Parts: sequence; structure tokens; C-alpha cells
Amino acid sequence: MTLEMWGISKSFGANDVLKQIDFSVKGGEITALLGENGAGKSTLMNILGGVLPADSGSIFLDGKPVQFRSPADSLAAGIAFIHQELNLVNDLAVYENMFIGRELKKKAGWLDAKTMCEKCSAIFERMDIRLDPRTMVRDLDASYKQIVEIARALLMEASLIIMDEPTTSLTDPEIQRVFDMMRTLQKQGVAIVFISHKLKEVLEICTRYTVLRDGVVVAEGQTADTSVDELARHMVGHEVRTESLRTQRELGNEILSASMLSQGERFQNISFSVRSGEILGFTGLLGDGRSELFQTVFGSGGKYSGEIRVSGEAVQIHSTRKAMSLGIGYVPRNRKENGIIADMNILENGSIVTWPRNKKACFLDWKKLRAGFAGQVEGLRIKMDSEKNPIGSLSGGNQQKVVLAKWLGADPKVLIFDNPTQGVDVGAKEDIYDIILGLAAQGVAIIVLSSEAQEIIRLCDRTLVMYHGRVQGELQGEKMTEQEIMRLATGGEMRTGEAV
Repeated sequence: MTLEMWGISKSFGANDVLKQIDFSVKGGEITALLGENGAGKSTLMNILGGVLPADSGSIFLDGKPVQFRSPADSLAAGIAFIHQELNLVNDLAVYENMFIGRELKKKAGWLDAKTMCEKCSAIFERMDIRLDPRTMVRDLDASYKQIVEIARALLMEASLIIMDEPTTSLTDPEIQRVFDMMRTLQKQGVAIVFISHKLKEVLEICTRYTVLRDGVVVAEGQTADTSVDELARHMVGHEVRTESLRTQRELGNEILSASMLSQGERFQNISFSVRSGEILGFTGLLGDGRSELFQTVFGSGGKYSGEIRVSGEAVQIHSTRKAMSLGIGYVPRNRKENGIIADMNILENGSIVTWPRNKKACFLDWKKLRAGFAGQVEGLRIKMDSEKNPIGSLSGGNQQKVVLAKWLGADPKVLIFDNPTQGVDVGAKEDIYDIILGLAAQGVAIIVLSSEAQEIIRLCDRTLVMYHGRVQGELQGEKMTEQEIMRLATGGEMRTGEAV
């Protein structure tokens, strides 16, 4: 299949989201579609997927003009859209997920599980993977769930697959498994549009790239002829900082510490401390226990053994309300599941933490809440049309800033960031880094949990590296390198003369 989109334009009111976009991809090609959040990538792909109509422009498949008035039209033409949030039902088997809504039945009306499994197996054989169609989806790791989504697209006879941030929550081995699958499909002539903010991955897996900025194509070409720095510059319109952001700050008293914290197999014997104005990192490989550790510190992780101290005083934290009363805030990973409330608007999401202290009698003082949130909007440079709009109307980076706003309004002593830049573009990353640095300069104790070694190196004063639920070592200064972090994260011991 060869796809061509010519002169595609789309506006929402006075907001011109796409302006005369030309985009193409052909069979056997993996093309990257890049841009900051809000650049127009999703709108362009939603037009291709039949979710939105274009205001003007034309779409051609194999040289023939087509119009997609619904997602069903797009799918019937061989185009499948795999979204960042996977649409799988954990309590159903693989074959049930692949045929959901299109189940095969016998003459008597019973489901034909045998035939559905056989068709699934044929697809898996084509993809060169071994997977029992009767396996429950909840028993699959994240990469195989992604592969099931791809297999479902092929089952629908897709010749072009749009993959939106497919590696966001995958480990390195899982990413390579998905990439192997993509290369297999590439050899079979399937066209793939790869949307990602991970520019190193773009150079590894893609053959071509197109960059959007403010609804306009600003660059395109072969990935072999570009670099991460050049792609980042195209995306944001200026040079992107790559230097260390660590600065000399006067650190205050110890704000939060833990001694021998344990919780079964999730984490064991963890000790750490963080001071006012310090940025402390926790890193390792996915599944190392750091998220579970700090969910427990924030009161949402269940019972634990060991001791937690806040400003030197031993405390028991068994609820988030208790943690908040002690001045501990938590910005969770996966904002769509844990950070925002989809049924609330922007203002409600950005102020909810401060509701208990902004009441008149039994009613919320919305005038005070609006004034407080307006200050956060200005300080965090949140781009929005109206505070009354749904939170989902914002780009990923701006949603993350709203999540930050609700905690900043609570004036925390300690703020825990769990993968703070997951799924945001390079420009929004720098904004979030500036916010973290600004908070540290104001004396807030910061804890950053991240799987990105470069993020830890650029931002943190020191870092603790975890391995299988334990602290494997502590690094700071010149010893905080990608190689040393990876060595400890994979079970290597601290070198002689280095203290944990």
C-alpha cells in the first residue's frame, strides 16, 4: 500500500491545527511522525483513521482518491490505529481480544473458539512468534500485549499500521521484541507510521521521518542522514539543552528519611534520606521496586516494616491523607490512569488537592481556587483555551503540568516525581526540568524516579540505583554515568572504595 495525504488542513474554531500538510508512506517502510505535543500529529492521524474529517485536502491509497467518514471506513481500507493506551481486556483470552466485536459463530449460534484460535495461530505464524491464543491477556507482559494489538491489526488485513508511542511503558528487552516484530512486518510489505518522542528509537527503527511544528511540516528526510540533536531542534524550533542541569545549591535540613523499609518481595531494607533543596534520584530497570517503594512512602502501598522520618520525627504513614498532612506530594507515572480524572475539567484537576483548605462552610470557594490555579497556569506556562474545558483537551505535556499544578498549590515539603516526563515531548521535558530545578531552589526536597539514565544524570544531585527491590549502590558527581547506572541496575556490585 502507498498512502499519500496532500494539503490536509484542519481548524477547531480559530485554532488552525493543521496547515496544508503533505505526508506519505509506502509499503515496507517505517516512517516516523514527530513533533511536540500539540504539533498536530494526533489530528493528522485521526483524519487518516476516519475519526475526524479534514477541512480541506486529499487522501490517496495506491493512487486512488479515498474519503474516510468513520473509523470503519479507514479500517476497511486496510489502515489500523494502535493507540498508546492499549485497548485490550485483561480478563479475556488472546483470541477473544483479537475477535472482540467480530466473533465467529457456528450455525447453532455458539462461539467458534476453535476456528478463531486457528486464525490467530496463522497470524502468529506469519509474525514468527510463539503465543497460545488461549492465554489470558493479564498473563502477558507489556511487549506481548503490544504484539497482540499488532496481530489484531493484521487479522483485520491491515496494510498500514499507525503505532502511537508503542514503547512508552516497555523495558529495553520488550522494546527490542516489538522492534523485531516491526522489522518482520516491514519485510512483508506492511507500511508503519511510528509516533514517538524517543528520538534514539526513531533512528534505530525508522527509515524516514516527518516533523510537524505548529501544524506545519518543518522537516522530512531519511533517518540515516540526521541525528537526535537535529530532530530535537526541528521539533522545538531551537537548540535543545543537553548539558547537565545540576547546580550548586545550599542544602537545608533533612526533610524525609527511611531506614530499612521492607514490604515482602516488592522491596527490602531500603534506607535513604533527602534534604531541603536536594534532588535525589532513584533509577534502575522497570520492575525494580522503586515505584512500589514510594507509593508506600506516600501511604498508598499498604503495610510496611521499617521506619520513616519527616523532619527528624518518626511517623507512621498508612494513608495518602496522612502523607499529605506531613507535606509529602506524589506525581505518579502514567498520568492518564493515576494523575488526572478524565471526567473533571482542567480547573478541577489542577486544584483538587487544595479543596479541603478552600471551603466556605460545606461549599468549595471557587473564586479562591480559580485565583490559585491562575497563578499556576502562568508560572507553569500551561497552554489551554479555557479552564472549563475537559482535561483531555490538553496535550500530554500540558496535562502533566496540570498534575504538577495541583501539588504545587499544596506547598509540599517533599515532592516525589515518578517518571515525570513519560510521554511528553522534548520541549515539555525542558519545561518540567526547569520547574523541578525551581522547586529545589525554593527549598523543596525533590525525589525523581526515572528509567531514563540521561534524565537522572542531568537533573539529580545524586542517585540510588535499585536492583530486584534493593538499593544496589549510590552514585554522584562524575561517577554518575550511563554505563555505571546500567552496571548497577543489572546487578553489578559497587566498585572498591565506593560507598552505598
